[in-house]
Amino acid sequence: MVQGVRIKDHWKEQRLFERRALLAVAVVALLALVLCGRLYLLQVIRHDRYSQLSQGNRVRVEPIPAARGLMYDRNGTVLASGQPAYQLELVREEVPNLDATLQGLVAIGLLTDDELPEVRRNILSRRSFDSVPVRLRMSDEDAARFAVHRFEFPGVDIKTRESRLYPYGPLAVHAIGYVSAISEQDLAHIDRAAYSGTALIGKLGVEAAYEKELHGTNGYREILVNAEGRSVDKLGALTLQLKTQAPVAGDDLVLALDLKTQEAAEQALGDRRGAVVALDPRNGDVLALVSHPAFDPNLFAHGIGRAEYAALADDPDKPLLDRALRGTYPSGSTIKPALALAALTDHAVDPNHKVFCDGVFHLPGSRHLFRSDKDDPRGWIALSEAISRSSDVYFYGLAATLGIDRIAAFLTPLGYGRLTGIDIGGEKPGLLPTPAWKREAFSRPEDQVWFPGETVNMGLGQGYLLVTPLQLAHITGIIAERGRDFRPRVVKGVRDPDGHTRWLTPIEDQPILGVADADWSFVIEAMIGTTRCAQYCGTAWEAFKGAAYAAAGKTGTAQVYTVGQNATYNANIVPERLRDHAWFVAFAPAEAPRIAIAVLVENAGFGADAAAPLARKVLDAYLLGPDGRLKAQFAPPASDATDTRAAATRTADARPTGAGQAAR
Repeated sequence: MVQGVRIKDHWKEQRLFERRALLAVAVVALLALVLCGRLYLLQVIRHDRYSQLSQGNRVRVEPIPAARGLMYDRNGTVLASGQPAYQLELVREEVPNLDATLQGLVAIGLLTDDELPEVRRNILSRRSFDSVPVRLRMSDEDAARFAVHRFEFPGVDIKTRESRLYPYGPLAVHAIGYVSAISEQDLAHIDRAAYSGTALIGKLGVEAAYEKELHGTNGYREILVNAEGRSVDKLGALTLQLKTQAPVAGDDLVLALDLKTQEAAEQALGDRRGAVVALDPRNGDVLALVSHPAFDPNLFAHGIGRAEYAALADDPDKPLLDRALRGTYPSGSTIKPALALAALTDHAVDPNHKVFCDGVFHLPGSRHLFRSDKDDPRGWIALSEAISRSSDVYFYGLAATLGIDRIAAFLTPLGYGRLTGIDIGGEKPGLLPTPAWKREAFSRPEDQVWFPGETVNMGLGQGYLLVTPLQLAHITGIIAERGRDFRPRVVKGVRDPDGHTRWLTPIEDQPILGVADADWSFVIEAMIGTTRCAQYCGTAWEAFKGAAYAAAGKTGTAQVYTVGQNATYNANIVPERLRDHAWFVAFAPAEAPRIAIAVLVENAGFGADAAAPLARKVLDAYLLGPDGRLKAQFAPPASDATDTRAAATRTADARPTGAGQAAR
């Protein structure tokens, strides 16, 4: 079979080639248009953006941290300021090998092996382009040592930053607070951009509570860098116009603290553990806030080492604990004026009725004896003398008469068991025990029962009752102001960088209602008797002998542990840390109060012996001038000297009718 012969169609092939050529030309033309469009987009439309990005390869934006605001006491003395310091910083994206770089810094003595884990965590928690401090404060020797090895550490450089300076060291540290390196926990709740280039942040007291006002607003500057990231003046013949925006410094703070009074309180405490809180009862200004022992905040500002911090944290005297705000203790007999007010307001006692005191009290039908822990006054005693001479037996019976429900109803609005609302953090509310509280606090049914003896213990501020020194100073101020209640405050004014001061308005809470003025006067007069020796000698009369002003006060002694029914307490054989705490609360001048104070000395025994003399020194420092006389601004009006005594003469018809329980 013969196969057909296929004849080649040249014309058809030509037309196919032409179609393919046209298609190829169209594709090339389209791609050329896309390329031209892209070039136009990049070089014309987005010129500014990419020009800026390319500029960034040789221009780096460096933050300029704002100067932190200063702190002054009420008289203008600087309590916290700034000073320049060398600081070693690292930019992670410019470091070839982070671990090797850190080990190299250890090798030249700028870091220690113990610090490495914390430093590494801090670096990795920040953005890769952030400049992170790895050594907060460098000496001239440290800076010189790094300069010699600088070429070995790309991405690491020395910066001149502002460091915090506390010129008075530990003075008022628990009120002022301190600054320290920004931690991972801090980064979780701050604006990282706002803290770029900033190494320190407030950690305690005013430094932490007013961080927003003190921090300020960072600025920035553009710097020209070479291929290694080092700043240079110019690249070859290239000189750029670099931008700079100045930072805005943080606000300065005017504190209510009085430096002279603060120093007097700290010197009076000496080496003893304790706390002192003094405030102006008319507006809540905290004049002194002492917790002892203390610590030097400059350690944290300069970069505290792990060993130094461990020494503070492991110290059995707990210098890091703010005893003024967070230390909770039984109130001891300082509760007696409040209980007397409760009884008078609720008509539970006749102030002129006398009770026989023989140093022992027992509930009807009970053989348990409640003893006085000191030389209680003996004989027939009325309410006023029971306050001034601090009769335990009288107040055992008064507490039993009132009952826990009426006691709690009066003490709660007065401030027991709740926060004062001070403007710095860390405060504890103490504890005002009640039957309802006990049912929730204990799991075993037999422990949930409120016993009558627990109410009796409340008469001396013992049992479950706990207070802080700040609370007692605040409550004392409320009594001084006859029910007016101002929230304590450490900061009284904010000064902007232009020098304009905005004075903060005192915050007044709802006053104590339902207490007759005659009842206030009666209790205040009895407290004045505590510091005098007239018809009888009050418990603190020796401490205030010869004072240039009248003071109203109350001593207190708080047991640390329970003494057995048949046991005796002997401070000479009891371990030091199990001895009684000493309390004293007072306000002065009694006729026109300008300062209210609470003093606690841990394990020091009777309040009259240990705490009252200390309080006298603090009151003298604030109220008296260099000549030993009462300052003119504190002198009460002449008429006030007799008003209190006149009002203290109570009669039955002077008391309000009805239940009259104090209420908010």
